[in-house]
Amino acid sequence: MKKENNRIKVKDLLVSENLGKEVHVKGWVRTKRGSRKIGFIALNDGSTIHNIQIVVDFPEFDEQTIKLITTGSCLGVKGTLMKSEGHGQNVEIHAGQIEVYGTADPDSYPLQKKGHTLEYLREIAHLRFRTNTFGAVFRVRHTMAYAIHKYFNDNGFYYLHTPIITGSDAEGAGEMFRVSVLDHLDPPKTSEGKVDYEKDFFGKETNLTVSGQLEAELGALALSEVYTFGPTFRAENSNTPRHLAEFWMIEPEMAFYDINDNMDLAEDFLKYIVRYALENSPDDLEFLNNMYDKELLERLKFVVEKEFVRADYTEAIEVLKKADAKFEFPVKWGSDLQAEHERYLVEKHYKRPVILTDYPKEIKAFYMKQNTDGKTIRAMDVLFPRLGEIIGGSQREEDYDKLKRRINELKIPEKELWWYLETRKFGTAPHSGFGLGFERMVQFVTGMSNIRDVIPFPRTPRNAEF
Repeated sequence: MKKENNRIKVKDLLVSENLGKEVHVKGWVRTKRGSRKIGFIALNDGSTIHNIQIVVDFPEFDEQTIKLITTGSCLGVKGTLMKSEGHGQNVEIHAGQIEVYGTADPDSYPLQKKGHTLEYLREIAHLRFRTNTFGAVFRVRHTMAYAIHKYFNDNGFYYLHTPIITGSDAEGAGEMFRVSVLDHLDPPKTSEGKVDYEKDFFGKETNLTVSGQLEAELGALALSEVYTFGPTFRAENSNTPRHLAEFWMIEPEMAFYDINDNMDLAEDFLKYIVRYALENSPDDLEFLNNMYDKELLERLKFVVEKEFVRADYTEAIEVLKKADAKFEFPVKWGSDLQAEHERYLVEKHYKRPVILTDYPKEIKAFYMKQNTDGKTIRAMDVLFPRLGEIIGGSQREEDYDKLKRRINELKIPEKELWWYLETRKFGTAPHSGFGLGFERMVQFVTGMSNIRDVIPFPRTPRNAEF
């Protein structure tokens, strides 16, 4: 690829062997130090966690230019690439020309040399990309997104773009953001006094989607293997380190897969993307391991190297009942497992990632295939250390009558899902799928404790800044 104005990225310069050659680098100043005669500038362009050192002979440069070089300012530097005499890197640049593109007032620049809390950095999310921490996190996020697309492409899946605006609630949760162009102060009303959505843009009530799964199933029942990777939204008024109102979901759907095929795919997929991050982001992961989570690299290798345990929900309940542990939430058959239960199974009992199956149908979604016992369904949850559930999925119910009966049992309006039911009338087939929350996966791979720190601009209750 042609480099603009012969600019070379910092990550390439740090491994370059072109000593004695003139190079051109551009980036932002992390630090400046030195005496009255010689200065040392740490420059970073975001391509790597590491800075490159610029050596400046101050008397050779205009005094006004030198004053403009402060932490946060943006520079272009032409100079000679030399072997570094200092500790920590192999090369440095001896500056011949310096161009200041943008200055930063040292008194008001928010990113000072002192350490900043992650909470404070969320308040200046427009600048936190420039820190080592968030440079590392968002480079890893990119690496994982690429790995996801590569995995599915290489395995014959088709990338399906499902709608962001929807007239159905895939999960039945009801916590959705409404999409409307009606006057919110004086909307048109029906004769019963309710809002008349027939007068709205789409002629019906619509919302931002919580999942692309239902539409992805339609694609799978023609293309065989598809996946979605897009933004989803949930209006859950929850201010915890685990929740976002806007997040990204990966949802593969596969025709002719049963629950066992689904589990095989989930395990292979998770191991692939974790391994890809380890192989392609070693410097960033090592930094995050050293700075935030001393067990991060060990935990990532644990997932890649261990065969996942497969157990059913009933077995897990019995294990938890016998556990020598005090749980905040009681354990009984029919209740949903909490993160503390899931972590116990992974970290204390099985000591490896776990895939649980055959959950009670009352605690899972309407579209999951019912088992012959009448009590359980072919659901699966993949449990990881530290986080608990990382993937939720199931074999989908392909039987028209059973699916229709379940929809009616849960009082879901059938008229909203006529198209979904029709796929079970015209050439139905066994099929399966799962969902992976991208931010939760990035959280696991980076070791960040708060989900707001793995998405560039978090959307949470009372927070839509930037």
